[in-house]
Amino acid sequence: MAENILEIKDLTIHYVVEKETVEAVNHVNLTLAKGETLGLVGETGAGKTTLAKGVMGIIPNPPGKIRGGEILFEGEDLLKKDKKAMQKIRGEKISMIFQDPMTALNPVMTVGDQIAEVLRLHQHVSAKEAGQKAKELLEMVGIPGQRASEYPHQFSGGMKQRVVIAIALACRPELLIADEPTTALDVTIQMQVLDLMNNLKKQLGTSMILITHDFGVVAEMCEKVAIMYAGEVVEYGTARDIFNHGCHPYTRGLFESLPSLNEDQPRLKPIVGLMPDPTKLPVGCSFAPRCPFCTDACLEKKCETTNLTETHQVKCDYAVRTFNGEV
Repeated sequence: MAENILEIKDLTIHYVVEKETVEAVNHVNLTLAKGETLGLVGETGAGKTTLAKGVMGIIPNPPGKIRGGEILFEGEDLLKKDKKAMQKIRGEKISMIFQDPMTALNPVMTVGDQIAEVLRLHQHVSAKEAGQKAKELLEMVGIPGQRASEYPHQFSGGMKQRVVIAIALACRPELLIADEPTTALDVTIQMQVLDLMNNLKKQLGTSMILITHDFGVVAEMCEKVAIMYAGEVVEYGTARDIFNHGCHPYTRGLFESLPSLNEDQPRLKPIVGLMPDPTKLPVGCSFAPRCPFCTDACLEKKCETTNLTETHQVKCDYAVRTFNGEV
């Protein structure tokens, strides 16, 4: 088995706002091996970005509070490191591609200077060398090096995203977190960006956490998949496990709400209802109010995580019975 580069154990992150507590991430457990890509899938508000920010050590405090757990990166708990140590890790060993390339770049700095800044901070190279490397990085992501002297407003949305990727990859990080990197892009540019990330992953051997709503992207990019709902991982396994044997009612609901190219579907089948208020999560299963298979037990008590196979876990008693052929 490949060595794990990242292990998240019982991680809980809350936001305390005035008299309310937003329970954004609750008792999450995940592992990521070297060279693997993990897809985080779920509705808006599921806690995906908060989880990523927790790994990066950029949870705003206040109002964010890490209530407990461990984030082990290469065997060391990131939550025990001080601010200076985390600044060294961010950018050099762990990088993040933020969701919106329009706001991720500084509008008053050239794109070359923004890439060079990362290199000078972490690799302590001269301004001339950093500038040359910035041009090489732009070439690597498919942008002519001579455009390093241009500003973000002179680039299209897809090219801005490529610049953000170049910044994230400047120091060849061991772990790359991509927060919905293709959301703001049109379909053709999406494919180019995904191909680029796949190729760079193969060249550099980078591990990746990919946050997305798109199962097509997951199928293309990911070896492992975690389905998140209301701050919890409700199902976790290999891509084959989730696509072929996904059994949590929420996972099945996500797949059933997708249009099919092989069948004539007069209407899609949406998941009824809305995500619960994170300041008032249900006592029992968070998905119970929307679940067609809900029982009284689901409303009264949260389900424990069950190992269906060595690689496949689910947090639902009905899903376990379904997987075992009892339903």
